[in-house]
Amino acid sequence: MRLISLVLLALLVAVQAELWLGKGSLPRVWALREDLAQAQGRNAEAAERNARLAAEVDDLREGLEIVEEKARYELGMVKPDEIYVHIDPRTDPTAPARP
Repeated sequence: MRLISLVLLALLVAVQAELWLGKGSLPRVWALREDLAQAQGRNAEAAERNARLAAEVDDLREGLEIVEEKARYELGMVKPDEIYVHIDPRTDPTAPARP
């Protein structure tokens, strides 16, 4: 009876050692789950950015309005018969006064 108890205790220790120290141990599983959650967060951010870029590409393919808007605001371009006037809000007398 004592021998059986010792054998069972040795098996229990071996199983517990594998559970806590082995290749598929619980701390390793917890670390992998944390890594997975971080990777999924990065993937979600990248998917959102890709969706915005895809929408912008579709807009560029569909019409010239977005191209004109980008040329005006990002490159400062104007049409041949237009005059560009820039009013500085810091010196505009009609702007509401800041408290």
